[in-house]
Amino acid sequence: MFAPATVVTLLAFALSTVRAETHTVHFTNNCGFGTPTLIQGPNVLSTGGDFTINGPLISAIAYLQTGGCGFNGENCVLVETTLENGFSSTDLSLIPPHAFQVTTGFGYFNGCNGAGADCQEPNCPAAFESPDQTFKQVGCPAANVNLAITFCD
Repeated sequence: MFAPATVVTLLAFALSTVRAETHTVHFTNNCGFGTPTLIQGPNVLSTGGDFTINGPLISAIAYLQTGGCGFNGENCVLVETTLENGFSSTDLSLIPPHAFQVTTGFGYFNGCNGAGADCQEPNCPAAFESPDQTFKQVGCPAANVNLAITFCD
């Protein structure tokens, strides 16, 4: 029989193992200009380097700051993402005031490999053009999935 302190320790370990969650957003900028930018709410999380979070990444946006983008990616192609164990969702947006400025794409890795989308032209069929186009979201149920975002590929 386990002592009460041992049971508490084992339970705490089991809960921490189940709750462990991590996600990384990786940028590749092949444009030769601009700054990859990752934002969540009012916080800039990355300006080009890998960003890793221990826990879910909820409602983050990314874009290539080329000098004409607003803080929330206005005037630029926007990548919107939530990375969360059980269901991650990412999409490209050209809903005004967002607009095409450089080719932009994303893909999941460490789970759902190959799932993603690319926007290579102003009339990008993979990008949201209105809020009701939820079928353009790319989902991933894998735990601890990561996201690669590429500009000018």
